[in-house]
Amino acid sequence: MSAPQIHPTAIIAETAQIADDVVIGPFCTVGPNVKLARGVKLMSHVVVDGHTEIGEETVVYPFAVLGTAPQDLKFKNEPSQLIIGARNKIREHVTMNPGTEHGGMKTVVGNDCLFMVNAHVAHDCQVGNRVILANNATLAGHVTVGDYAILGGLSAVHQFVRIGAHAMIGGMSGVESDVIPYGLVKGERASLHGLNLVGMERRGYSRDDVVNARNAYKAIFHSEGTLLERIEGAAQQFADNPAASEMVSFLRNKSKHGVCQPQQDAA
Repeated sequence: MSAPQIHPTAIIAETAQIADDVVIGPFCTVGPNVKLARGVKLMSHVVVDGHTEIGEETVVYPFAVLGTAPQDLKFKNEPSQLIIGARNKIREHVTMNPGTEHGGMKTVVGNDCLFMVNAHVAHDCQVGNRVILANNATLAGHVTVGDYAILGGLSAVHQFVRIGAHAMIGGMSGVESDVIPYGLVKGERASLHGLNLVGMERRGYSRDDVVNARNAYKAIFHSEGTLLERIEGAAQQFADNPAASEMVSFLRNKSKHGVCQPQQDAA
């Protein structure tokens, strides 16, 4: 372990908690209630403020702003938190806001994520592990993003929407409804276009698991009966398939904005 390396032009509040091996580059600003874990690196011109915690070995690139007041007119300077996990890469001009009193007081980002240039994580979001937000991808307030989800460049997610684990959001998509785990959505007003089969294969799912997940998808979205009936039918028919079980569990949970559906002519 070595003492923190702090550039002489950086402004660090006396009460900020700076762990060993932290590197703080030129012209960074670190507020009084910030906690930086071992090995965090702020490259230069980074602002970290508010009640913000950054986990081990996370690297923050120039001009990122983390932990400043949320863009919410209801915010009354409550001591809400932004908690960022370990080994994240937070690229240039990324912004992340803390939570609010109306949303549980916490914005939480998991581990091993990549936030590309200009990505935004708004107040009260819950972001899982190994998530990727490509350039200019934005999350409105209260959004939940599951593990391994990928949001394409210039995509935007409406407040309170849930993005399921392993989902893929196409570039320039506006997502107004929940996206099932493993779902593939795209379009100006995003619609469901099947499953993220490439992502499943890359993460080691067997051919049988992929085929059964696709069959479960078809049973839920391309068969007769009400959506509830189709969900329960898939729950029984594909009970042994992990991906299908995730989809069913996700769909059983109450949604504020409904679930993203296939277009009429989408297979």
